[in-house]
Amino acid sequence: MLDLIPDLSQAAGWLPLAFALVMALAMLAYVILDGYDLGVGVLLRGADDVAQKDTMIASIGPFWDANETWLVLGVGVLLVAFPLAHGVILGALYLPVALMLMALTLRGVAFDFRVKARAEHKPLWDRAFFTGSLLAGWSQGFMLGGLITGFKGDGGSQAFSALIGLCLVAAYCLLGAGWLIMKTEGVLQLKAVRWAQGSLWFTAAGVAAISLATPLVSPHIFEKWFSFPNLVMLLPIPAMTMALFWVMARSLKRLPTRLAQDNQYGAAVPFACTVGVFLLSFYGLAYSLFPWLVMDRITLWQAASAPEALLVIFYGVVVVLPVIVGYTVYAYRVFWGKSTALKY
Repeated sequence: MLDLIPDLSQAAGWLPLAFALVMALAMLAYVILDGYDLGVGVLLRGADDVAQKDTMIASIGPFWDANETWLVLGVGVLLVAFPLAHGVILGALYLPVALMLMALTLRGVAFDFRVKARAEHKPLWDRAFFTGSLLAGWSQGFMLGGLITGFKGDGGSQAFSALIGLCLVAAYCLLGAGWLIMKTEGVLQLKAVRWAQGSLWFTAAGVAAISLATPLVSPHIFEKWFSFPNLVMLLPIPAMTMALFWVMARSLKRLPTRLAQDNQYGAAVPFACTVGVFLLSFYGLAYSLFPWLVMDRITLWQAASAPEALLVIFYGVVVVLPVIVGYTVYAYRVFWGKSTALKY
């Protein structure tokens, strides 16, 4: 692998790496931040009445639009910094990308129309919001599977991608349920605990299946994980992941009793642990794929734009990225706490 990495003291070496880190940060932030509101959208069908659905929508109302900024940033960096990989990746993923964009558009329309719709029309927009959330989550997982397999078109690779799509939907539901446990109260909060319990083991099974299947996709990935001493050094990643699932299961078992006593202690544990699982999974995936943008075909240095162009773009990123981080932190600080009625 080291022979694929150029001299990092030169602009042609460190600039592509810097942009790869920015793109990774943007995609990680998107998966976590937009992941929970996609999860809330999928869980919307399980609510008992309109009041519960209103509360669920209100819990993501101040955040969901800004969360998608990270997706725009990540895809934008891919386009301007790695045009060769951009063409290969989006060309191979044309259909799931189109499906995701249509689903995200449907979500946006349903969200805004639902707030102002008459009572008899709300169920229609609820179904549209659920459908858009489900399709967006599944298509993102399918694209992730394609990235891992190097965009192979055989049946096994397509099945693997479809499996990851289902696993990512389950993980988004777990993340969304954890968000609702933090942001709601009463009957809906207890229902969110049950949703989290139902999603927990589907997510754990998905993480396990993907972890076992990914090294089999490429001999390079297998060697990176199972050669000595890498096997010993990387052991903390699956160990910490299993520990987080155990902590979540233990917390979700205890929460109903506490919440029935109006005790909110530990309400943030499921969400925090799920974020931890996402972070560890992302780290493992990044380690598996580095330095490839298209597995076994294109490295990030081969796909990068000219250093002169990257340097100009780099100055723009230095200005824009802190602004995005700043307003994201500010928004969550202002709207932290239990949800209130969403009004336009």
